[in-house]
Amino acid sequence: MSRSVLLQLARDSIQEVLEAKRTIDKTKLLITHPLLNEKIATTVNLYINKELRGSSDSKNATRTLLDDIVHNAKMSAFQDKNFSPITTSEYLNCEIELLLNTPEGILSEKDAPILSTFKKIIT
Repeated sequence: MSRSVLLQLARDSIQEVLEAKRTIDKTKLLITHPLLNEKIATTVNLYINKELRGSSDSKNATRTLLDDIVHNAKMSAFQDKNFSPITTSEYLNCEIELLLNTPEGILSEKDAPILSTFKKIIT
């Protein structure tokens, strides 16, 4: 099963910090997915073994969806005051939950840990 563009963006945002390398092509994403230009508040939650490992949310829609996901993914992984920064091992084992606060209501999607997805592929 493929990962949605929004969840992939959240994963890529965290991975950029872990690898200390810029990999997200914002211009290309905005051209390919114009919805990412809309101002939508988000929440990004990280879970390891079904337990919260980090969280960050926007109270108001002041950034584009693209920038809000990038910001909240990095904040939840590395700057949640309740947790130490996430490690690469934790990143590979974490589930990501993305909540979009739209005028129609809250939309939610989750992404399984990378390692559990990889295990399914090789078995």
